[in-house]
Amino acid sequence: MVKENEETVIDLGRLLLTLKKNLFSIIAWAVVGLIISLVVLFIFIEPKYSATTDILVNQKNDNVQTQYAAQQADLGAVTTYEDILKRSVILSPVLKEVRARDNYKGSLGDLQKSVSVSNETNSKIISVTVTDKDAYTAADVANTVAKTFKEKIVKMMKIDNVTIVSSAKPNATPVFPKKTLGALVGIVLGALIGVAIAIVRELTDKTVKDMNFLTDEVGLTSLGTVFHIEDDDSFAAVEVLNENREATRTKRV
Repeated sequence: MVKENEETVIDLGRLLLTLKKNLFSIIAWAVVGLIISLVVLFIFIEPKYSATTDILVNQKNDNVQTQYAAQQADLGAVTTYEDILKRSVILSPVLKEVRARDNYKGSLGDLQKSVSVSNETNSKIISVTVTDKDAYTAADVANTVAKTFKEKIVKMMKIDNVTIVSSAKPNATPVFPKKTLGALVGIVLGALIGVAIAIVRELTDKTVKDMNFLTDEVGLTSLGTVFHIEDDDSFAAVEVLNENREATRTKRV
C-alpha cells in the first residue's frame, strides 16, 4: 500500500513538473483557443434575438358567488391557450402578415419553431417569446401573434376579455450565442489541448535524462558513470600526460 502511494506521489510530481515545464506552451494553446472561438462566434455563427409579449385571458364575471369558480376555470384553460397559440390557426395569418410587412423568409414550420409560449404557475398571464435573426422582426412577429390570438380566441372559445399586458420591443442584445461563455469554452479547450500535448510528449520521450531512468524504468544495471569531458580539458590532460612521459624518459637516460 505504501509503495502504491509512493508511486502515485511520484507520478503526480512528474505531472506537475511536466505542466510547469510546458506552461508557456499551454498558455499559447489557450490563447489560440480563445482566438478561434471569437472568430467562430463573431463570423460564422449568426446571432439570434428574442422579444416577448404578455397576454392576459380573463373572463368577465360580476357574480361574486361564481367568481372563484370562473378564475379556476381560466387557470385550467391556460394550457389550452398555450396550445392554440402555436397552432396554424393563429400562425398562418401571422405568417402572411410578417411576410408582407417584414419580408419574412421562413416557412410555417420555421415560425412554429421560433415561437415559445410560457406561463407562471397560478397565473393567467401567458408570455409569447419569438426568436429571430433580426431583433425588429422578432418583436413584430410576437406582437402580431398576440394581436391575432386576441382576434381569433373570441370566436373560438367565446372568451370576452383578452388583454395584451405588454407589447414586445426590439432587444439589440442577442440571446444566442453567449459570447462570454463561448470565449471561456475556447480558452478551456485550448488549455486542455496544450496539457494533452505536453503529457503525450513527456510519455513518448525516451531520452535518457538521469541514472534513475535506466534503473527504474528500463530495468538496466548501472556499471558505472562516465562524466563528460570538454575538449579543452581533454587536450590539457593529454599535454600533461605527454610531459610526464618525456620527464620519465629523460630520467631514464
